[in-house]
Amino acid sequence: MASLNVYSVLVVLFLTCGVVMATKENDQIIKENNCETKMGLPCVLEAFTSIFNTGSISKKCCSKLVVLGKVCHSTLVKRTLENSLFKDLNLTTIIAKSILTWNNCLALID
Repeated sequence: MASLNVYSVLVVLFLTCGVVMATKENDQIIKENNCETKMGLPCVLEAFTSIFNTGSISKKCCSKLVVLGKVCHSTLVKRTLENSLFKDLNLTTIIAKSILTWNNCLALID
């Protein structure tokens, strides 16, 4: 019985450390790539709405998203999903919408 409790504590510690490390890693990527300064607020809102809600993204904002880059795009989405405000969202759906938004923007810009 005691070994089960120790095992449970180790699993919780491992998962907690993994989340903290992922958050720090995402923050580092965002900082190193200046991800938060490459798009203006109106385009950030369009991209956010197209991924986390129901909406579309304009050609102008698509071009800014593509300039932002795939690394920044993916990392910002991951960091947003780490926020407790978004804990009830379906991860699979959000990631699929993120990929769809990225691919649609690439097709629109080409």
